[in-house]
Parts: sequence; structure tokens; C-alpha cells
Amino acid sequence: MSEQEPNKQAENAQEVEINEAEVVTEEVNTESADGAVETADDQIAKLEAELAAANAQIDAQKESVVRAAADVENIRRRAAQDVEKAHKFALEKFVNELLPVLDNMERAIEFSDKENETLKPVLEGVELTQKSFVDAVAKFGVEIVDPQGQKFNAEFHQAMAMQPSADVEPNTVIAVMQKGFTLNGRLLRPAMVMVSKAAD
Repeated sequence: MSEQEPNKQAENAQEVEINEAEVVTEEVNTESADGAVETADDQIAKLEAELAAANAQIDAQKESVVRAAADVENIRRRAAQDVEKAHKFALEKFVNELLPVLDNMERAIEFSDKENETLKPVLEGVELTQKSFVDAVAKFGVEIVDPQGQKFNAEFHQAMAMQPSADVEPNTVIAVMQKGFTLNGRLLRPAMVMVSKAAD
């Protein structure tokens, strides 16, 4: 074996190593779309940026889902309240039409001649009718506001006049001209009243 053969084998081995190194470099350094060469660090940075963008999008979508769920819950709650109010106050217009009937029955009783024996049966019939009428509407949440002797309350009473009085405290209802009515706690009509004030 000549000296040239081991030298030739060594040169061949170096060429193989150089070729393998070039292949490795080509695998790590890929070419981007615009022709620039990307290193492994560039690729990692790019992937991390894409991951951060994807995470941000996921967070935004989570927030929108939570917001949508809250909106649905608010709509459901509002609808339930509307249904409840509709049940409670569906009779409001109907009851308002009945109030003058109750007023007229009360006036008939108040101004009738109670001493007249021939009118007594009629008067008793009107009183019983009025009582059953009041009981019937009470079953549906209608209550009478009759504040005689109570403190004046602007939420439920309408002052028609003020009168000086030494017998009662100022701001007390001393006369009820027309009774008021509520439906399930909501005022249908205020009671029209006369209120006391301090005597001069």
C-alpha cells in the first residue's frame, strides 16, 4: 500500500464530514418565503409569537363567551320579571273601571235615609253587595286606602284641603273625601283627604 492511499482516504473522510455539515446546516437553516434564511432561533421566536397570538385569541373568545352568558342570564331574569309584573298588574285597567262602581255604592249607603223603614231592606242589600264586591276584588290583590286618623303620606294620599285643628297633631288626616286603592302594593288611585294643621 502506497502513502498516497491513506492520504486519499483521509481527504475522502474530510469531504464526507464537510458534506454532512452542509446537510445539517441546510436542515437547520430553512429558507423563508421572501428568500431570507431563518435560523432555529428565528423559527422558535416565530412559533412563540404565533402561540402568544393564539393564546390572546383564546382569552378574547373566553371573555366574549362569559359576556354572552351574562347577557343571556340578564335577558332571562328580565323576562321573568316582566311575566311576574304581567301576572300582578294585568287587572289594573279592569280594576280602574270598577273603582267608580265601588265609589257609587259607598255614596248610596252614605247618603241614604237610614231612618226610613221602607228603604232599610234596599240599603242592606246595597251594603251586602258592596261588601261582597270589596271581598271579590281583594282576592286579586286590590286593597282600599282609608287613612282616616292616620299621618298624611304623600305616596298614598292626595291632600285636597288643610284645616287648623287643636284636637289632633298637625299633618293628620281628619277627613277622607274619596278612598284610594292599591293593586298588589301599586297605587291605583290616591285617597283624597283633608289634612290638619296647627291651630292659629
